[in-house]
Amino acid sequence: MTTESADAHRSARVPPPSAVPRPAAAVRPPRGPGRETLPPPRPGRGVRRRTVAPLLAADALATAATALLVLGTATAPAALGLLLVGLLLLHSHAGLYRPGPAPSTLNDLPTLLVRSAVCWCAAAAVLAAVRPGQALPPALLVGAVAVHTALGCGGRAAVHRARRAAARRRPRATLIVGTGPAARQLAAVLHAHPEYGMRPVGVVTPPSLPPAGSDATGTAGPDAPPGAVGPPLPRLGSAQDVTRAVIQHTVRDVVFTLPPYGDPHTTALLRRFIAQGSAVWLAGPAAAREGRTPHADTDHLRGFACRLLDTAPPRHGGGSKRLLDLTLAASGLVVTAPVLLGCALAVRLAVGPGVLFRQERIGRGGRSFTLLKFRTWQPCDEHEAATRWSLADECRMSRVGRLLRRTSLDELPQLWNVLRGEMSLVGPRPERPFFVEQFLGTCPEYGARHRMPAGMTGLAQVHGLRGDTSLEDRVRFDNLYIDSWSLRQDLLILLRTVASVVRLEGR
Repeated sequence: MTTESADAHRSARVPPPSAVPRPAAAVRPPRGPGRETLPPPRPGRGVRRRTVAPLLAADALATAATALLVLGTATAPAALGLLLVGLLLLHSHAGLYRPGPAPSTLNDLPTLLVRSAVCWCAAAAVLAAVRPGQALPPALLVGAVAVHTALGCGGRAAVHRARRAAARRRPRATLIVGTGPAARQLAAVLHAHPEYGMRPVGVVTPPSLPPAGSDATGTAGPDAPPGAVGPPLPRLGSAQDVTRAVIQHTVRDVVFTLPPYGDPHTTALLRRFIAQGSAVWLAGPAAAREGRTPHADTDHLRGFACRLLDTAPPRHGGGSKRLLDLTLAASGLVVTAPVLLGCALAVRLAVGPGVLFRQERIGRGGRSFTLLKFRTWQPCDEHEAATRWSLADECRMSRVGRLLRRTSLDELPQLWNVLRGEMSLVGPRPERPFFVEQFLGTCPEYGARHRMPAGMTGLAQVHGLRGDTSLEDRVRFDNLYIDSWSLRQDLLILLRTVASVVRLEGR
């Protein structure tokens, strides 16, 4: 458990409010005339819904038709289950249900042929062992493999043709991440070839990469390759611009033309797109450098090497995490009721009226909530409470306040925040809006912490990152916790937190 001011950069010294810059990427822009407040995109809003059902159906029909034709109606039902299970498992292992942006049945032919032969040889061996009188002769076995492959290729070709036609009619809104001629040329290619199913609606330029070429990324600049001409596209630089584009256009695909882990700004963009459920593609040199080598026939966008980034939205716990929170928070409030009453009485006698300290904090999705704590000091006014950072050796802190903070008992009222669903027991520690705006401007990956509900304790805190410690270290631990979440990890963090409280490792 952490300090009342929630954690800050070791070297950060908060300037006067008038000198603090307000970055455009703030989580909650101030309300007022002419100021637009955008809601955060819902997780999974832009999930790419290219179902594998048509390909599965094509393979199943080809298998059933071949079994009936070769084995007859008497034997086919017994062998059909074995054939179907084996074939679907082999095809899935070969990646045949995750085709590239330009799927080709001819490219799948060798894989289909080999796996069909394996399945039919296995089925023939089982059939010969169970019913020796109905063993398949070699000529019939070869014919079964040939017919099965031909029917499978025909069904898959029909599925690919139907998908290309649907992509031309309704291409998906797409953002391109990159700068320079490559991004402009890729945008023009996607606009000129709608059969890939991607319609560029903007180009995202990471802050660490200065834009090059023209003032409109969709048009050719002086350094653009010949023919790279397309409709003008807006250049999106801030987090607000990206969020607005995702909401307005329902963006489902994002194409990176540069390595997604090249720098903190690009990594922060990648985390954002993955969290909101977009399908992330790598195109150009980025696709060739990251992971397996793209296939020349299918993994390309009009000559740009392209592949789908093999990742999934981080698991945020869902019902299991919420059930754990409700169970432990409710039990904790009941068990610690005498302690809560004792702390409240001690605070009332030490600092006077106003036992609870209420403060606005930023939680999941950039939404604000009121955090509860026992009062350990008396600020001069609300502005000081919202902008004052460190309270170490504060003369206005009573002896009771120091004891509560040393034992972390001042944070017990946050169990009510957990019960209300505003916080979780484990998660990134919440911060005040004043500091969130500053940290978003200095640490590119800070905003990714808001993918999960704020917590009373977290992975960073059990590693000693409390109080006036490195912002970058805490952000790195928080994002690692979100990306690798598990219920077991939550329980271990809670146990380590209890141990640190018993050892009085507070402030």
